[in-house]
Formats: sequence, structure tokens, C-alpha cells
Amino acid sequence: MTEATAPPQLQRALGLRDVILFFVTAGTNLQWVATAAAAGPSSLVVWVLGAFMMFLPLSVCVVFLSSRHPDQGGLYVWSKRAFGPFTGFMTGWLYWTSNLPYFPGLLYFAAGNALFLSGRSVDPSAASPAYFIGFALAGLALGTALNVRGLSTAKWLNNLGAVMRMVTTVLLIGLGRAVWWRFGSSTVMNRHTLTPGFSLTDAIFWTTIAFAWTGPECASFMGGEIRDTQRTIPRAFAAAAPMIAAIYLISTLSILVTLAPDHTSALYGVMQAVSSGAHRLGIAWLIPIAAVCVTIACVASVGAWLGGVARIPFVAGIDHYLPKAFAKLHPRHGSPNVAIVTQALIAGVFVFLGQAGTSVKGAYDVLVSMMVIAVMLPFVPLFAAAIRLSSGAPVPGEIRIPGGRITIVVMASLGLTTTLGSVVLAMIPRPDDPDPSLAVLKIVGVTGLVALAGAAVYLNGRMRARRYQSAASISTVVP
Repeated sequence: MTEATAPPQLQRALGLRDVILFFVTAGTNLQWVATAAAAGPSSLVVWVLGAFMMFLPLSVCVVFLSSRHPDQGGLYVWSKRAFGPFTGFMTGWLYWTSNLPYFPGLLYFAAGNALFLSGRSVDPSAASPAYFIGFALAGLALGTALNVRGLSTAKWLNNLGAVMRMVTTVLLIGLGRAVWWRFGSSTVMNRHTLTPGFSLTDAIFWTTIAFAWTGPECASFMGGEIRDTQRTIPRAFAAAAPMIAAIYLISTLSILVTLAPDHTSALYGVMQAVSSGAHRLGIAWLIPIAAVCVTIACVASVGAWLGGVARIPFVAGIDHYLPKAFAKLHPRHGSPNVAIVTQALIAGVFVFLGQAGTSVKGAYDVLVSMMVIAVMLPFVPLFAAAIRLSSGAPVPGEIRIPGGRITIVVMASLGLTTTLGSVVLAMIPRPDDPDPSLAVLKIVGVTGLVALAGAAVYLNGRMRARRYQSAASISTVVP
């Protein structure tokens, strides 16, 4: 076969710098900073607790599994190795489909903050649902187009998103310090206000923070497209982890200094803080600059996750559990374009589904709850797989985890406990939801339907795989 007619192949387009920036883009979201700031100073303590209960356990397990099994597909492959094809498929299916509500939720956040591009004080709640729907669809289209062109193109948006996130953090720090210097902190911070509450509302908030700390697993989906995967992922994450923690903690603190929690919206809080601080300091020209940074950072997150998790159905297509079209690569760009486009189209349906029968804020809250449950469920087999696979012999090039298997088992057990608790609490509607029954129906009902659909797809794919194997067997014996 000549070079001109060779089939398209995955390209190892991501180097160490790209993976570091990918971790920052995929591992942080300013929407969680706004959510935390709106909850008050105690969120700073919750951030730290979440880091130890979710971020650290997940990081240890992902670094170990990525080093021992650097295959394309990440947790799909790890769960399959540990517990068989059905568990592997369902893990990948739930994680893949969890991004359907994730994309609209993140783009709703971006749309609200983009309203500040005018530089004037605005009331985002006055914007129509049509604006949010249109913005979300446009963001999906952009992320899809870039990822179809391959990671060599899409990585530039991913990298830019990380830079914009860091620039936004620096702006928040500068504004917070200037406001504190001239006017004092807008939020009272003492032992009482820093102590987390234990009400149902607080517990629900903890699940959101646990979810915010996820993301280290995303780069592993693209193991076949990262140069020197076994070494690059651990080294990249070691460099990115401090930046991820700083963005969450320092940005939240800066917003609290700049703006009181009762004036901070979980949907628009970042730009509300920038707008308030800039107007008080007489530098309103800074507002549209910050709005550009926040908007680009959010859209880049959509692009990063849209491209990353599309590798799961790509691998499932190779295993014949999904139609063979999912296993095909774009003839020119070498990207899993069918998986990317299919995911974007279904996510577009979720844009309208989340908005149905509720306000913009209600839609945002439902989308967040859907994504928390759907994303958290696959971590149950991921942590369990880390425990099971840690008993095997080391492989060449594997990164050694300090403490060995004992550390992995302890971290995985802690992460498993956090995950199960978050799933249960995420099913409880927020107290201010205008229609709690409808919210529960959407959250639990849609999640259940997605799981049942995954089981049906698996069974159908299993029959397809058997037919493929039978056909292959016949072709080898027939002269």
C-alpha cells in the first residue's frame, strides 16, 4: 500500500507543554469559582477538603493507571481490563454521555459572562433564553469544527484557554488586592464565616466542589496521541496540579474580597466581581478585557472536553460495541470525526432539554446536577479498577507511586467514598428550585434513561461483534 493510499492514523500531536495546558483547561472551570464565591468564605475550606478527598485520590489513581496502561481510551480501557467488557463499556458510556449536559452548562456560564463585553453594568438575568441557547449552539459548533480538524489544530484553542484562565486569575488577584487596599474586604472572614455548614444545602454544594476537582483523567483518553505517554502524563500533571489548585483557591478568595457573597451569582459571579471592582477603582475599561478572557476560557474547555472524551466511543467502535463508523478517522485530519459530531449533535438537544419548563437559572442548576451524577458514576469503577490492577507486576516505564500499592488502595478507597456520597447528594434538588419535582424527574430520569440506553447499545454491539468475529473466522478458512 502506497503512502498516498494509506489509511488515516492517530497522530501523536501533543507534547509536554500541550498536555500541561490541556490539564489546566480541562481541570479548572471558572464557573466553579463563581459557585464557591457565592457560597461564602467557608468555600475556601471546602476547596481544601475537596482537594484531599477527590483531587488527590483521583490524581494518584490516574497517574498510576496512565503509567501502567497508557492505552487510548483511559478509564474505558482500565475498567475493561479490571472487570470485563460490559463494565468497561458502561464506564465509558456514562462518562461520554455525561458531557452532553456538561457542554450546555458550561456554555450557559460563558454566555452570561459574555454579556459584560459592553463594559457596562448589566443584568444577565434579563437576557432571554434564546440568547443562551444560541450562544451554546455556536460554542458547540466551534469546538466541533476545530476538533474535527484534529488535535494538531484543536490544541491551540485548548492552550489558549489555559492562558486565558491564568490571565483571568491574575486580574482577579489584582482587583482583589486593590479593593482590599483602598476599601477593605467586602466579605467578613473570620473563624465563624470560614467554618463550613452542615445543612442539606451545604452538602449539595460539597458535591459540586467534588465534581470541580475532577479532570485529571481527561488527558488519558488521548494516550495514543500523546508523545511518550507513560512519562508525559505524570510529568505534565505534576506541573499543572499547583496551577489548578491556585486558580480555584486564589480566584475564589479574590472574588470574596472584591464582592460580598450575597451579591455574587453562581452563574455570573466572576464577571460581577470584575465589574464591581473595576467600577469602584475607576478602571471600567478592564471589564471587557476580562469578559473576553472568561468567555474564551470557557469555550476552550468545551473544545478540550469535546475532543478528549470523543476518544471513548472511538475505542468502543474499534471493539465493535458501537457502529463501525465510530472507529473510522477523518480521511484528511485523522480525527474520530463521527464520535465528535455525534456527541455535539446530542449535546445540542440537551441545550433545549435543560431549558424546558424552567428559568435560565433553573436550567443551569439542572444541567449541573445532571453532569455531577453522570460524571461521578464512572469514577466508581475507575477507583475500583485502580485497586484491582495495582496488584499486578509493574510494567517497563511505569511511574512508581510512593508507598506502592498501599497508597493506591487508600487513595482509591477515599475517592470511592467521596464519589458515592456525591452521587447521592446530587440527586437532591436545590431548595430554591421553582419546581423540585420536575428537577428530580429530569436529574434521576434522564440519568436512568442514559444508563439503560447504554446497556441496550452494549447488547446490540455484542451481537455485532460476534457477527464480525464469525465473518472473520469464515474468511480465514474459505480459500
